[in-house]
Amino acid sequence: MNDPAAINAPQPTTVNVDLGDRSYPIFIDNGLIDTDLIAPFIPSPRAVIISNTTVAPLYAERLTQALEAAGKTVELLALPDGERYKNLETLERIYDFLMEKQVDRKTTLVALGGGVIGDITGFAAASFQRGVPFIQVPTTLLAQVDSSVGGKTGVNHPRGKNMIGAFYQPRCVLADTGSLDTLPDRELSAGLAEIIKYGLLWDEDFLEWIESHITDLRRRDKDALTEAIRQSCLIKAEIVRQDEREGGIRALLNLGHTFGHAIEAGMGYGVWLHGEAVGAGMCMAAELSHRLGLIDAAATRRIETLIDAAGLPTRAPSELTTERMRELMDSDKKVENGRLRLVLLGRLGQARLVDNVPEEMILDTIDATRSSH
Repeated sequence: MNDPAAINAPQPTTVNVDLGDRSYPIFIDNGLIDTDLIAPFIPSPRAVIISNTTVAPLYAERLTQALEAAGKTVELLALPDGERYKNLETLERIYDFLMEKQVDRKTTLVALGGGVIGDITGFAAASFQRGVPFIQVPTTLLAQVDSSVGGKTGVNHPRGKNMIGAFYQPRCVLADTGSLDTLPDRELSAGLAEIIKYGLLWDEDFLEWIESHITDLRRRDKDALTEAIRQSCLIKAEIVRQDEREGGIRALLNLGHTFGHAIEAGMGYGVWLHGEAVGAGMCMAAELSHRLGLIDAAATRRIETLIDAAGLPTRAPSELTTERMRELMDSDKKVENGRLRLVLLGRLGQARLVDNVPEEMILDTIDATRSSH
């Protein structure tokens, strides 16, 4: 099944996450799953691939063959697919499997899948025997540009998203753009939400590039996708380098997420994809920024136009009342000392943390940005 041309592929696009002795590369290119690129990052002969029942049939055999060709012994655990399985019960299934296979602390866990698999595998790696090596092989656009990079791992609790977890960096990240060929259109759009987020919060030039390439990205042009992933990872790597554990500017990466997490929790995890909720959440954050006089109406419209062009919702669901949305926002991790801290826009390409927004203005914003049907 391996393609010799792919195995001997040219050096992939590489972004480095600079964290001293925990630094690691992000490899980006088409066909990387068929190469032995990650083998040098697996310190012992054993590896366990943790995937799900959707992704494993597509890519697990290819990845296994590549690792076995590099002299590794590989086990596979395929978990149920979906955000609703990102919980402590599924985490326990991973622990059970690792103990059944008598995994030692040098065995590497390889997360093959989207953000759910990456987050839960990373947390298993951080906590099993107090820490085993792990590698990210993200197969969704959202995971390639966001969740696989930066070391945030964890599971959801019924009362809040990602409430239980750890900061734990991977040994490397392998972003094979070829895996995006099998991604449903809805999942591709969800990943575009996080790409748009990077332009909005950090780099207006990148935002303009996204606007001019949004059609190419939606039709899965490989060069456009590689560039979007590279730019996104460069921005996230720089933010993580400055603030690994979210004591300061890393919180800016949560633009749209306080609103978005409330939508996800209120609708039930998995009903709205994370990127869909973040898309609507960024429109809500833009509206609130405008109401506070931080950005003008033209910027708000520009943001909404781009999010719509990416195939994402621009309004919160009508099923959630304004009061319920506001209640759920208080379960978010960005609440500090009882005060809600929101990531808003100072201008396009520059986000800021604001913790003194008048309550009435938050409620009015939610009310104005809820879908009418």
